[in-house]
Amino acid sequence: MNGSTDPAPAPRPLSARSVVLSLLLGTHPAELPVRDLVRLVEGFGVGGSTLRAALSRMASAGDLVRTGTGYRLSERLLARQQRQDEAVSPHTRAWEGDWETLVVTATGRGPAERAELRTRLTGLRLAELREGVWLRPANLRRPLPGGLDRVTERLVSRPDRPARDLAARLWPLDAWSAAARSLLVQVDRARRPADRLAAFAAVVRHLLADPVLPAELLPPGWPGAALRDAYTEYQREQSGQVRARGGRT
Repeated sequence: MNGSTDPAPAPRPLSARSVVLSLLLGTHPAELPVRDLVRLVEGFGVGGSTLRAALSRMASAGDLVRTGTGYRLSERLLARQQRQDEAVSPHTRAWEGDWETLVVTATGRGPAERAELRTRLTGLRLAELREGVWLRPANLRRPLPGGLDRVTERLVSRPDRPARDLAARLWPLDAWSAAARSLLVQVDRARRPADRLAAFAAVVRHLLADPVLPAELLPPGWPGAALRDAYTEYQREQSGQVRARGGRT
């Protein structure tokens, strides 16, 4: 159901782990030599000894995999990178009025299983109309993850209520828009590399919550495209820094 989203807070300072993850999540393929990581993180106020300690902890925790010369993202974080890429450049199709609807049919699940399913469905940009009934406009090109068919029934529906009214009920569109505008101001004002990295990390988190609705269901002046354009430009900037230091993009 529709909730509330406060205007975007000031970005939190990034730890060495966050700096490394932000750099690798924005790098394709997501792998860098240690020497390039050392040079890159210096610009964000992270020293070499702090970086090496962070890399060791991240490898032990399963965030990174050691390679011959450096580190790459683990499979789990490569999946996160894919979600991030999709948030920045979602695959959409023309909307013809249908709504993708998933009805939860599994019973006897514990709280942890129910919470995990809610997280998965929210990650698919579905919203809950009522308990066990999730839907969204059918304008996304993306397969549903394996296993969902064992716990849900997938339907195509056309609700009677006006589509714009239903979208406004399901998603906090005005709050998301206000937070996006606040983020655009923050990234425009950020000057230091660490501040810019922190601000754009917040941008990515916000884009992951964008419902990616058809244009006809959005409020006027929706800032989603502007936020994506700002992040795409920042990615180009960061890729240039990686190339300049001998890294791969």
